[in-house]
Amino acid sequence: MPAPSTTRRLAATGAVIAFVVAVFLTVLALGDDGGGVRDHGPAGDRPEVSAEQRRYDELTGRSARRTEGDPMAVGRADAPVVLVEYADYQCSYCGEFARTTRPELVERYVERGLLRIEFRNFPIFGADSERAARASWAAGRQGRFWEFHDELFAHPRKGDALAEDRLVELARRGGVPDLDRFRRDLNGEAAGAALERDREQGYRLGVQSTPSFLVNGRPVAGAQPVSVFAEVIDDAAAAARRGGTDGTEGADGADGARRPDGGTGGDEPGGR
Repeated sequence: MPAPSTTRRLAATGAVIAFVVAVFLTVLALGDDGGGVRDHGPAGDRPEVSAEQRRYDELTGRSARRTEGDPMAVGRADAPVVLVEYADYQCSYCGEFARTTRPELVERYVERGLLRIEFRNFPIFGADSERAARASWAAGRQGRFWEFHDELFAHPRKGDALAEDRLVELARRGGVPDLDRFRRDLNGEAAGAALERDREQGYRLGVQSTPSFLVNGRPVAGAQPVSVFAEVIDDAAAAARRGGTDGTEGADGADGARRPDGGTGGDEPGGR
């Protein structure tokens, strides 16, 4: 019988493969007209766009929201590259990304106006994860989503550590000004509806494990090193520049999921 650590790594690897396959099946399901070029009007107006890139663009349209003032997003709404993250607050790999990778991506890309990061609640570990997800949304209602998010991910928290009173204390530490409102919002119908919206979007796109990411439609699964995200973001930005748009059009040569040796995995139900 494999050791527990080996079993977990195999489960994580399986989840990564399943996510990549599911996303590309979704991409294929978007359909193809049989050609590799989109008609952009008079010759010379636009570069040719491959069928693969066109599908990436369509998948971006299905995942990125680009809503001005979204409290669960950071970066310009018109940034050329959008990274959509699906995460669970009991997921150890999600915490690793939040603590080590996202801050560097913000400094390197978001602050330059090149990247936007949009967070999606995708709880897969039951009621405690769902409560934490609703709480993060409630913190966002008072403009403190990212501060509360960082408090939750400051170190691994599971089970009773995500009880309502504990979440209220984290909200206080995260600077949420009205804790009574925070409790009401956490338990309100709007929080549940927002959670289901995020989760259903993930299911439709083939997300099965956390953390999972789409970078202008390109899947990246697991808490990969910064260098992996940098390569995918740079490729997506280059495609956006060649397409002459804000990232909804691209060019030939887009890569799919990256998983080099040494990358960490993701969590799936039963595999924390």
